[in-house]
Amino acid sequence: MGAVSVYRWRLAPDGLATRRQLRALGLRPGGQDVAAQLERPRRRREPLVAYLYRVEQAKPVRPMTPAKRAALAKANAARRICPECRRDAGYVIPPSLGMCTPCAFPEEQCAA
Repeated sequence: MGAVSVYRWRLAPDGLATRRQLRALGLRPGGQDVAAQLERPRRRREPLVAYLYRVEQAKPVRPMTPAKRAALAKANAARRICPECRRDAGYVIPPSLGMCTPCAFPEEQCAA
C-alpha cells in the first residue's frame, strides 16, 4: 500500500469516500489503490480504520444480471431451509443454532 495519508474521524478532505459512501453514490472503487485512511479513536483499544478512495476515479456499479439475481435468490432460499426437518422456516436460519427454532428447542424440553 505504501505511504498513505491518515485523517482523523470526520476530517477527510472532499473528493475522498469510503466504500459505503461510494456505493450510496452508485459507484465502486474500480481497482484503484487506497488513497487515504480514516481513523476513529476508541478508548483503551486501537482506532477503527476506514479506507478512503478517490471519487473521481471510481467507476459505476456493475448492473445486476438475471443470472446473478437468480443465484442470489437461490442462495437466500437455501439459508431458510432447515437441515433437520428440510422445511422452509420462513426466516433465515441463525448460524448459532444451525437449524430452525422448533428443531433446536422441541416442545418436550420447553414444557419441562
